[in-house]
Amino acid sequence: MKSIVKIIVLFVLLLQPFFAGAQILVTGGAPLDADSVKRDFTKQPYFGLYKDNYFIFGPSVGPKATRENTNIKFQISISQRLHKGTLPWGTYLYLFYSQKCFWNVLENSMPMTDLNFNPGIGLTKPFFVKNRYIGKATFLIEHESNGRDSIWSRSWNRVALAANVMVTKNLMVHGKIWIPIVDGEHNRDIVKYCGFWQAGIQVLSDNRRFVGDLVVNKRGGWNLNANITLGLAYRIFKDENQYLYLQYYNGYGEGLLEFNKFHSQLRLGILIRPQLFSDH
Repeated sequence: MKSIVKIIVLFVLLLQPFFAGAQILVTGGAPLDADSVKRDFTKQPYFGLYKDNYFIFGPSVGPKATRENTNIKFQISISQRLHKGTLPWGTYLYLFYSQKCFWNVLENSMPMTDLNFNPGIGLTKPFFVKNRYIGKATFLIEHESNGRDSIWSRSWNRVALAANVMVTKNLMVHGKIWIPIVDGEHNRDIVKYCGFWQAGIQVLSDNRRFVGDLVVNKRGGWNLNANITLGLAYRIFKDENQYLYLQYYNGYGEGLLEFNKFHSQLRLGILIRPQLFSDH
């Protein structure tokens, strides 16, 4: 637990300068007005980004770096709106798909050791206060599996509610809770390692060049434990959407195949982000 607290404190200290001059969206600054956001939501069905898309490489932290624990991790995540215009209560229906892979490029034959598939469908509701966009909530049903058979098969399903709130023009807080439905024979105890909820913050600098992200995923049980993902990104070119990205993961459940094994991993690479803030 002490290591988790140290990670969170370090993250806050690193990002403290980003809060200077930040203004509340509903009282001033550079707010997102309701009309412009609604136009984005209600235009023709489109294909876009959902979560962060990245390609990163790096070693284990703690255990000595070896060919087996130094690898590439990459994620592809997209969304597709399924309905033109709004549905009842101002909602929008989406298909989501994310794919995460762990690739041991330093080993012979460069095997992709774990490939996780995560499709879902969700109903999203944006929220506005005084004609200004403040965030959204999504009710979704999702499946995650690694597409393998026998003793290497892993799968589970989640009925989830996710939300994010733009506290200021620089800061977003987000959270997600879920009801797990575990159908994989060889991962019956996955909730012990991946829990029932997660929460986090994302911070943007005023010029949108620097991004910081912290996600805390509480593991099962009443004791103080969590899986931590810490990300720092710098946009390489002012008018492009490619970032130099550093990610640190500490905990269990980074991938499905070894969900019950502890990982502490530091990786560096390239990130492509959705507009504004990312989903998780």
